[in-house]
This record gives sequence, C-alpha cells and structure tokens, in this order.
Amino acid sequence: MEFDEVLARRRMVRRYRPDPVPPDTVEKIARTIRRAPSAGFSQGHRLVVVTERAARERVAELAEESLYPEKWLSVAPVLMVLGVREDDYHDRYTRPDKLIDGKELEWPAPYWWVDSGAFLMLVQLAAINEGLATGFATVRRTAALKELLGLPDDVAVVGVVTIGHPREDAVPPADTARLRSMARPFGDLVRRESWADPR
Repeated sequence: MEFDEVLARRRMVRRYRPDPVPPDTVEKIARTIRRAPSAGFSQGHRLVVVTERAARERVAELAEESLYPEKWLSVAPVLMVLGVREDDYHDRYTRPDKLIDGKELEWPAPYWWVDSGAFLMLVQLAAINEGLATGFATVRRTAALKELLGLPDDVAVVGVVTIGHPREDAVPPADTARLRSMARPFGDLVRRESWADPR
C-alpha cells in the first residue's frame, strides 16, 4: 500500500467484525516496536499483545467499554496495550555520552510520552498497511490492568490499541460529514517562518 493511501485510511474505528487476524500479521505489527523512535535509543516502549477472548473482555471491562454506545474493545480480535518505562530514559541519559556538564539533561518535555505517541501512530499505520482498522482507548483503571497483564510497577500504561477488520458501517457517512465540518482551516494549524505571519 502506498503511504498516501495508508495515511488517508487513518482514523479511529470503534466497530469491528470478530474475524481473527492471522498470527503472523499480529507479529509483524508488534515488531514495529523495534522501529519506534525513542530519545537517545532509550527503548522505553513496552507492548502486551492480547488476543485471547477472556483476556480481551477483561481489558475491555477495565477500559470501561460499557460507557460506549456499543461493544468494540472486546469485539476487536487484537488488543495491543502500550506501556512506557520512564526510568529507561533516565538510565540512558545518565550515561557518560549523554551527560551535560556531568548531569542528566533537564527534559524540555517528557519525551517518554512523546515517543509513546509516535509508537502508537506507528502501530496504527502498520495495521492499516495490512488492510486492518485501528482504534485507541485510554484506561483509568491502570493498576488493575497492570495486575491482569503482569506489567511491572515501573511501567506506565499509555492505552489500548484495537486492531481488526472493520465492519461495513465502521465509519458512517454522518460521522465523516460531522468531522469534516469540525476541521479547522489549514492556516489555523500551520504557519510558515513565523506564527505571526498568516500567509
């Protein structure tokens, strides 16, 4: 698939068919973790792939699927729980080649979260490239989710990526029209050379 086509198909989907995704496809998507950016090659990303039905249902429960109009997390045949270990970043940036005047840098932004967003997008684009649809859900009950999945205490949960085959009505025309009507003008989002220059 051409990149422009992959990008055009990127959207959050909350309606899936229960058809399974081949294990080798799941593995290929999961392996994007090796291509995910991480500041200084800190490698703080963590990923738990959940495909067993009972486990998916429990993850969906912890992500409060019942608050949505219809089930989608438990229906998607693949859930990928993204995590990040902040200490990997501090460990990396306290090594001699990264020290600044003998100290760890003062982080201008929490790059473990920046990198997590980049990894999330990479997983989504990899799944779309395989002809699948994706969605994303946050989880407020992270302690219970970490216990369920055996995630260490020092790994923070970023959220859950849903992966599967979209239903025919995955993106209703009314939703597409509503989102298009909400789109901000390009000039409100991008400026050239200076934000003060509206050209």
